[in-house]
Amino acid sequence: MAKEQGTKLIVQNKKARHDYAIEDKYEAGLVLTGTEVKSLREGRASLAEAFISIDRRNEIWLENANIPEYLNGTWNNHAPKRKRKLLLHEREILKLARQSEAKGYTIIPLSLYFKDGRVKAEIALARGKREFDKRQALREEQDKREALRAMRYANKRSAR
Repeated sequence: MAKEQGTKLIVQNKKARHDYAIEDKYEAGLVLTGTEVKSLREGRASLAEAFISIDRRNEIWLENANIPEYLNGTWNNHAPKRKRKLLLHEREILKLARQSEAKGYTIIPLSLYFKDGRVKAEIALARGKREFDKRQALREEQDKREALRAMRYANKRSAR
């Protein structure tokens, strides 16, 4: 079988982009078992309640991410919401740990994807948005959509 090339998105945490202001993004490898990879290849996962933690030994973990059991698996299937270790360089982990200790900052998972056949997680250092910020972001998106719609309409009228 030929080696996979490129990237393929598995799951994205859309709520995270709405609830948090993203400061820095990192790409981390993910330590998985065989049945977890097979389940991810079927595109079955959820990051809705997932979060990132750093323990005392400076290891970084993806917790509460739901990767359902592989349907064709046997007795050695994985637990759907187990802790999964993330692979980052030590200096990146220390930098994230220092920054996340600052008031208002947290580390969140943004997406899971395959990159050249390996599962990667995009994680971010983020600051929680206030209700006002969320409304402002929604208003900006709506204004942008309306402007694009108006330009499209104007271009159709001028083409006639």
